[in-house]
Amino acid sequence: MTLPANWFREWFNSPYYHQLYFEHNEKEARLFIDRLLNYLVPEPGSLMLDVACGRGRHARVLADKGFDVTGIDIAPDSITFAKQFENEYLHFFEHDMRLPFWINYFNYAFNFFTSFGYFKSYRENQNAIRTIAQSLKKGGIVMIDYLNTRYAEDHFIHKSQKEINGVTYLLTKWYDESHFFKRVVIEDENRKEPLEYVERVAKYSLGDFNEMFSFHQLQMQDVYGDYDLNPYHVKNSPRLIMIARKSD
Repeated sequence: MTLPANWFREWFNSPYYHQLYFEHNEKEARLFIDRLLNYLVPEPGSLMLDVACGRGRHARVLADKGFDVTGIDIAPDSITFAKQFENEYLHFFEHDMRLPFWINYFNYAFNFFTSFGYFKSYRENQNAIRTIAQSLKKGGIVMIDYLNTRYAEDHFIHKSQKEINGVTYLLTKWYDESHFFKRVVIEDENRKEPLEYVERVAKYSLGDFNEMFSFHQLQMQDVYGDYDLNPYHVKNSPRLIMIARKSD
């Protein structure tokens, strides 16, 4: 299937995207960050980058815990929304993560909730890894939270429907050898016609990430399979949560 190269710019900028995925997940996000910080034990005031931060929900939690947090995202409306929460220790910028950001600056970089793998080519996705790696100081830590391809295939639900605050979302999923796809049809009584978006996410494995990481001097440290940070299992784990360290 041929999608517009930058389909995500419009979809990730839509209020419907945030309603569908995030409005009911605040508690889960906070619990996951608590577990992550208990594992990482960052120094107070550590410099943190939230890559593809959306409206800044994870960045805000991190800043509330005493860290200096910067969020970047390609969607201008999301950044405009996030900026209302800015303060001395919380900053947001509209930025394409395929392009370099601040170099050798951060102690930690985070990429939450499969906010990766949606660019058209492998090189573009690898450029995003390059941006993350270059943003870290030597010895810095990156965490990427991705879907587990094998589990996603085995638990595939082709059609589903959700209703949120009077808006109906009709979801149709399919996949090929290299990508997962999701068609989202949105029926809102306040609109004359339904809206339609199609998502595409690359089917990257742990081996693929190991290859991308090593190319950019990132060494895999640990791999977890869910938000409780249980060990990763290629067949049984719903998530692929990777923690890597930038070489000294």
